[in-house]
Amino acid sequence: MRRYLARIDAVLVQAVIAGALSFAHLHDIAAAAGQDGWKAWAYPISVDLLLVAAWRRLRILRSDGGPTRAAWTWFTVALAASLGANVATAGLLDLDDVPAWLRILVAGWPALAFLGGTLLVHTPTQPRAKSAPDAEPASDVAVIRDQPAPVPAHESESVPALPPAIPVPAALLAHARKVGDAHHTATGTPIDPATLRARLGVAPQLADAIALQLTGKD
Repeated sequence: MRRYLARIDAVLVQAVIAGALSFAHLHDIAAAAGQDGWKAWAYPISVDLLLVAAWRRLRILRSDGGPTRAAWTWFTVALAASLGANVATAGLLDLDDVPAWLRILVAGWPALAFLGGTLLVHTPTQPRAKSAPDAEPASDVAVIRDQPAPVPAHESESVPALPPAIPVPAALLAHARKVGDAHHTATGTPIDPATLRARLGVAPQLADAIALQLTGKD
């Protein structure tokens, strides 16, 4: 536990030192480029905020599977501004005679940072793939149709066993009655279970149960 706390303390101290040095370098560059007073202090805050915002947005887009090109672009821009200030203040740039191009970059940074922050906030994220919706329960007819036909207990018997009582949905029974009436009108004979099964597309035992109910037998 002590080693873990010591590691955290070391990381925090290192982060504070690095952040303070980078902050000071950005402040010095802004002040040398003509941004005096509170404006010189606002520049390092703007750069660091854009850097952190781009990194957080990059992590969110990675976890959501969204496009990360825009986040990488603005992270690189903010990192280049921070690193550029650190390198420029290492004696490579005369802060008493800042070139015109650097003054232009410093003066245009607020608009660039505002554009980057706005685009990061409005970068679309790709929604995670949703699980397939639960399949709707099959109708009574489909469930019965998938069930195998029962095998008679004694196949050698001459008289076939009566089909077990199967509940028939009211809508299916009404449709079967219409089919039977149409068959009787066309042929003059009652519809048999085989024809009824073919017309309805149901299992044999269900066709027998419907035929029994059509003929008034229980």
